[in-house]
Amino acid sequence: MSVTVCLAPARTIEYREGGGHLWVYLNWALGLRASGCRVIWLEGIDLSEKAIARRRRHGTDAATSLATLKARLEPYGFADAIALFSLNDEPLPRDLTAGCLDLEAAAEADLLLNLWHSLPEPVVRRFRRTTLVDTDPGLLQIWMTTGELHVAPHDIYFTVGETVGTPAAEFPDCGLEWQHTPPPVFLPEWPPARAEPGAAYTTVAHWWGGTVRFDGRELSNDKLTGFLEFAELPAHTAVPLEQAISLGRQYEEWRERLVHLGWRLREAWDVSATPEQYRAYLAQSRGEFSYAKPVYVELMTGWVSDRTACYLASGKPAVVQYTGPSRFLPDAEGVFRFRTVDDAADALARVESDYERQCRSARALAEEHFDASRVVARVLERALNQPVAHLGTARAI
Repeated sequence: MSVTVCLAPARTIEYREGGGHLWVYLNWALGLRASGCRVIWLEGIDLSEKAIARRRRHGTDAATSLATLKARLEPYGFADAIALFSLNDEPLPRDLTAGCLDLEAAAEADLLLNLWHSLPEPVVRRFRRTTLVDTDPGLLQIWMTTGELHVAPHDIYFTVGETVGTPAAEFPDCGLEWQHTPPPVFLPEWPPARAEPGAAYTTVAHWWGGTVRFDGRELSNDKLTGFLEFAELPAHTAVPLEQAISLGRQYEEWRERLVHLGWRLREAWDVSATPEQYRAYLAQSRGEFSYAKPVYVELMTGWVSDRTACYLASGKPAVVQYTGPSRFLPDAEGVFRFRTVDDAADALARVESDYERQCRSARALAEEHFDASRVVARVLERALNQPVAHLGTARAI
């Protein structure tokens, strides 16, 4: 059986410096292709006056953004797989669409694998079979419940949040059946790598995200809030800790604050603008230390980051914040999930006490649970509602 999958990422064309963001979808695309699928990469183009003005403020335009995306995808063989559609009533100019597929061609795919919850409903309806992958558990269900976001109906729904749709979740399921999938990592592109001498435990993040109101509660979607809870951690551990954050004009202000607390600080765009830079930054790290958006923690979403999957594949132990119960993530072998500053300091000490073993455990976790070949096969079998034996057997979670 030959399968064509149309992959819909969350506006990678508008995020030119987001190497980590692009890897979310590259890992899916590479896993699909390795499983024998033809992959189409679907991107919406916004030609509204507001969008054009926004691009001008950032010194770019639609053609330049598309050229950058093609350059980012070319090393991985997807530059010629892009299909474009208009996000408004404006038809796309021919000079922009040259060399790209259109929506009509994309809709001939056997499956739409949608990772963008705002993909317009008329676009989703064009496909014969559709599946949504939720990467913002808790947030997405709240937005759907409050009416802030209308998600087009799909045939099947997946989520990276383990508690979504279970009694452990402190948010509604929107009347939908949610199936769990770990975020995939394409292991051949993420080989184990030894840390550089003096390397720090690192993370790459944005800090600002606002708040969400639900059921009388105001929940923070702001990762800076999550960081501040653990800002004093360097005083409790001897290992170096580094944050790569997109700060722009505020970089020097925050650098002074963080250095005073014992943190190293990098501008994220300097170390992760391209997929290759992002991968290299993770590879040279000693491990991951990362906190979560408070909303993921307070709602007990069971969320795990695609970034963590990449650290683990690189053989880097991950010390990350607890977001809820897990059926497969350990708390002290390759991955350590903390709740408090003392927990985090203890976890770092335990990793350092047997570092090489923890590196091997990290890679083993990636191979067992996040391997894109397994994740993709499992999703395809359920989404297509038929055996996909030749794509490999996915381990049930």
